[in-house]
Amino acid sequence: MGTAFFDAKDRGETEPVPDGDTVPSITGPNDAKSGLRRAAMLQALAAALWIPQAGLLAVSIGRIADGGALQDVLWPALGILLLGLARSCLDAAGGRLAFHVARAELSRRRRVAAAALSISSPIDRGRPPSGKAASVLGEQAELIVPYLARFQPARMKASLVPLIILAVIFPVSWIAALVLLFAAPLIPIFMALIGWRAQAASEKQLVATGGLNGFLLDRLRGLATIRGLDAVDSTALRLRREAQSLRVRTMAVLKIAFLSSAVLELFAALGVAMIAVYVGFSLLGEIRFGTWSGRLDLTEGLFILLLAPVFFEPLRELSAVWHDRAAGEAALKALDALAAEGSLSVRGAAEIAPAVPAVAEAPAIRLENLAFRYGVDEPLIFGDFDLDIAAGEHLALLGASGSGKSTLLSLMAGLASCTGGRIVIGGLELTDETAALLRGGMAWIGQKPHIFAGTITGNIVLGRPGVLRGDVADALDAARLGKVAAAYGNRPLGEGGIGFSGGEALRLAIARAACNPHLKIILADEPTAHLDAATAAEVTESLLSLANGRILIVATHDPQLAARMHRTMRIDADIMMREAAE
Repeated sequence: MGTAFFDAKDRGETEPVPDGDTVPSITGPNDAKSGLRRAAMLQALAAALWIPQAGLLAVSIGRIADGGALQDVLWPALGILLLGLARSCLDAAGGRLAFHVARAELSRRRRVAAAALSISSPIDRGRPPSGKAASVLGEQAELIVPYLARFQPARMKASLVPLIILAVIFPVSWIAALVLLFAAPLIPIFMALIGWRAQAASEKQLVATGGLNGFLLDRLRGLATIRGLDAVDSTALRLRREAQSLRVRTMAVLKIAFLSSAVLELFAALGVAMIAVYVGFSLLGEIRFGTWSGRLDLTEGLFILLLAPVFFEPLRELSAVWHDRAAGEAALKALDALAAEGSLSVRGAAEIAPAVPAVAEAPAIRLENLAFRYGVDEPLIFGDFDLDIAAGEHLALLGASGSGKSTLLSLMAGLASCTGGRIVIGGLELTDETAALLRGGMAWIGQKPHIFAGTITGNIVLGRPGVLRGDVADALDAARLGKVAAAYGNRPLGEGGIGFSGGEALRLAIARAACNPHLKIILADEPTAHLDAATAAEVTESLLSLANGRILIVATHDPQLAARMHRTMRIDADIMMREAAE
């Protein structure tokens, strides 16, 4: 968690699209449905234009067979050419529109999920791991685009085009229409049966992918600990098992995809073959039924033969993108799960923090009858808890791990809503409306402050307006980080603070806080944990120097840091009691 509090806001950026295009504005699911419907209608119209093309082609061949001259087929040939150009243009326009709408819908859903994650409380036990969330947002979400851009239009084409072809063939040959009519339903029935299994397999594959990504991210963060515990071999074995599980699930999805394509090709081939046999024997005079009058002539037979493969083409296309449907719906469920509101959310996350905090003077903090639980079925962590912290007071919270020290700090920072009671800071109650205002005068210093890839100055300023070069220099001096900053100069730090020691990272967090001119309250969660004695002493001195005249609340196990506070309070799992400082 960063040192200064910044409120996450949905900025509504537009994702770039290849070829220099921009995604059309999509403000809701209804806009996406409308756009996809228009795209599907364009592509269905393009497919339906083959019917007049087939008719002109059959007429041309019939005239040639009857001994017609070149001028007899010139105009039909021109009509075939113009209809072909129109088909190409309509199909391209429909595909382009569907792709743009799909990208816009993906952007919208990503923004919704990211906004939900940004307001999710860091102490929410149901909050998804960062590795899984990054995998869903960055990788798995891309599966939505082929699902929306290909499957949705293909489904509409499969619903409209075969019916139009049946309506055209039926007046020519009722038996050919019946053959197609009985062959067609078998395809979607088997596709649906296979699709249920495909969707379940895709969901399992996405879960395995997210789990593997989360596992990798967690292990990369803890490489030093893994080496220290001599757990490299066991970690490698676990990674191999996870990768093998993902490989098996991926192959299961591919097997189902191939099976659905094979089923479609089988029934489509049988349907076309039966039509060809009927037309062939009709032209030979062996079959004299199936038409409304007489037998088929060459023009009518060719017309039916040309339309039979096109009758199955939308169904074949639907089968080809059936796997996209399974993967896309699984990705949509994963995104919706991220976007679902958690049980705990950051107070006032949707508000914009003002330039000047609401509390201008040194505030006091009062907790009145505070109660908190993580969920409705969870036991109370605090119950009817009262606490007064005077302006400028330094307080140490002591207690065993899991006793609620960090949770108490989070409640004071508005990172979660209390179940009961209230928190008053400087005479202003901490609510959803005031949380952003009050956080403008707070800073959080955790065990492992996040360091971005960039310069030391950039990591201190964090894009805050009005921070001058002199302010950065003063902050570096206050954190006793001036020599380190001078040695680095403008060279960037690695992502996550590669190249920085733990003590230097904490002093950088202190420098971030020192750059806030409105700082009144400092919340520190185990700032000296995992540090050697000398480094812990340096961090303690820097922290106390920054906290001079300000409220400092420290959750710690370090008795030496606690001894430097004005007051200590012990927090136990079952009861809380105050201890007077020595």
